[in-house]
Amino acid sequence: MAERRMFAKKITESDAFLDMPSSTQMLYFHLSMNADDDGFVNNPKKIQRMCGASDDDFKLLIAKSFVILFESGIIVIKHWKMHNYIQSDRYRPTDYVDEKSMLGVKKNKAYTLDESKMYTKCIQDVSVGKDSIGKVSIDKNSIVKDSKGESVRGEKTKHFIPPSVEEVEQYCLERSNNIDAQSFIDFYESKGWMIGKNKMKDWKAAVRTWERSRKQENKENVFDEWRNA
Repeated sequence: MAERRMFAKKITESDAFLDMPSSTQMLYFHLSMNADDDGFVNNPKKIQRMCGASDDDFKLLIAKSFVILFESGIIVIKHWKMHNYIQSDRYRPTDYVDEKSMLGVKKNKAYTLDESKMYTKCIQDVSVGKDSIGKVSIDKNSIVKDSKGESVRGEKTKHFIPPSVEEVEQYCLERSNNIDAQSFIDFYESKGWMIGKNKMKDWKAAVRTWERSRKQENKENVFDEWRNA
């Protein structure tokens, strides 16, 4: 992972940024310095406590859209790609592939969860046999071929089908994560199977997000118990 981080004055000297309290600005810099090479941070609460910032500082960064918070508790620096360009020989892809798959990139290189504002959709690094395909971005209106060889839009080629309780239960048993399948189903049915502003595309990815979130909560509970002992 690259060790150096850069900051675009277009962001850090904007009125929106400078209008925030100095403690909030400080938290933003600390979060950015601890982000991975795609701008993701898996322990924002720890960094907040480490630098002495308050919960209000963290909430303000979210409210002002300087960071994007996922249900898993992981955040991403919204303007990461405007701040940093990392050479390919130093770049290490993020481990948080589920969260990255929810993001798109606007024309100004800022991350977004709003599909109507996406210029490109974030695609994960993959390998096929010995041929490695690096980090790529695909236009959401990219052209693909159907079974008859006709050109069709790549957008919305898959239709999401909500899982049954039995399917979720079986998957959770395979992963030994102790997630209650009925609670998972009830939660997302109440939201219309939406994640933020986007329609769910992969329920198994959502299960894994719950799994990581639970692990993070358990770690924080253990830490709090240790601190209060």
